[in-house]
Amino acid sequence: MHRRTFITSLASLAVAGPAAAQMNHDMSTMNHSAQSNAPATSLLDLPEGQPLRELPRLANQSVTPGLFKASITAGPMNARLIEGVGTPMLGYNGGNPVIEVTEGDRVELDFTNDIPEEPTTIHWHGMPVPADQDGNPMDAVAPGGGRSYVFDLPPGSAAPYWFHPHPHEFTAEQVYRGLAGVFLVKPKADPIPAAYGDTVLLLTDIRLAADGTIAPNTSVDLMNGRIGDHVLTNGQKNPKIEVRVGERRRFRLINATNARFLRLAFENARMTVIGTDGGLLEAPVAADEILLTPGERVEIVAAFDSPGPATLTTLEYDRGWMGPGKPDESRLALLTASIAGDLAEPMPDLPRELRTIPAFANPAVTRRFVLSEEMGGGMEGMDHSSMPAAGMKFLINGASFDMNRIDTVSKVGQVELWEIVNDADMDHPFHIHGTQFQVIERELGGIVSQAPHPAWKDTVNVVPGETVRILLRQDLPGARMYHCHILEHEKLGMMGIVDVQA
Repeated sequence: MHRRTFITSLASLAVAGPAAAQMNHDMSTMNHSAQSNAPATSLLDLPEGQPLRELPRLANQSVTPGLFKASITAGPMNARLIEGVGTPMLGYNGGNPVIEVTEGDRVELDFTNDIPEEPTTIHWHGMPVPADQDGNPMDAVAPGGGRSYVFDLPPGSAAPYWFHPHPHEFTAEQVYRGLAGVFLVKPKADPIPAAYGDTVLLLTDIRLAADGTIAPNTSVDLMNGRIGDHVLTNGQKNPKIEVRVGERRRFRLINATNARFLRLAFENARMTVIGTDGGLLEAPVAADEILLTPGERVEIVAAFDSPGPATLTTLEYDRGWMGPGKPDESRLALLTASIAGDLAEPMPDLPRELRTIPAFANPAVTRRFVLSEEMGGGMEGMDHSSMPAAGMKFLINGASFDMNRIDTVSKVGQVELWEIVNDADMDHPFHIHGTQFQVIERELGGIVSQAPHPAWKDTVNVVPGETVRILLRQDLPGARMYHCHILEHEKLGMMGIVDVQA
């Protein structure tokens, strides 16, 4: 199979190739949620080409082997994205920290909510943690309050996870105002050569008003999901790294945007995909491009074989758009490597085998989840280009999210086949809490495509008219969320609850 074709067919593996009340909340809360019909564009340019900054590591306060203990606070921060201009944002401990542990470790985190007048949680996206520790909307921490998150990371859980808030009706706003962090779980024995390094790239986007503050949402944002004017890598616009000819680098990419689809290519560098949401693949896969949808992660090795600049850039991707203001998604530079002419020391090759991913047993039950949108308020039949967002609902199986309703009942340890059907007009990245799943096949226009290789995923993109079939098993009891990871769509109803019973 040609690698471009392969990557497209592997999009489900992260490798390319309700609403009225909530709307009223959006239109009446703080200034950052004020609405307008026209996109708010920034008059400010962000500096580019500065050396890539590493994200800050959250320090371990424990001296006990196998125990990671720390304090973490969500609260206001003043970012300096432009010299002399402050941007009020939200951060964890004043930024976007990385928590780094090893599989098998115990984690104890004391959390404080310092966000004025807003509840929040921390959701450990993709991680196998107990339901009451997973930061679900039902477990919100009040302003000024706190709680402890305590969990053990089982063997085999090594992967590039991330964390973000998940309070009911506030998730989207708190994420686009800056709340995100990386949770890096490392294996006890890593097959990827240490000579490649291990560089985390947290991809976010931001829209600034002329005074440097975060611009308010628009009705178009709520229909499509908020897209920023600037894409940032570790909080910087198109930062730079220095490499030598022949060097290879390991990158872990996390799409922490609210709604931006990133179709990525690395100009003047060869990409090899080595991992997805839930960790390493069984074997490396050469890639010309990668589709990274909101919430997804991917691990790559980039080989820099020729001198000159090599730029990680975006390509155009049509994921469906309602109304005016469709952004130009192409030719956005996310990272530039300056490749010096002198040769690097010889580097070891990637292993041909990285790990074994076990197959699931036959499913005991099949479930079907239909994603759809609905125009309310007598708006049926209106052209999307003139449709106000206040009439939009995003639904799963015809229902808007209700925090007090159980939508599905499952059993601990039960293998299930989920069919996720997109009956809407745009792509929806579908995320399930508490577990990793395997994509089995995709069906579009009557054509069924098998997943070419097994991989662990917690978020999968579903294009309009498509059915994606996944196998999963929940190993811990409790209420788990499933939802679209376009966060504005989650807010407008595209979320449900599965009660996993012991």
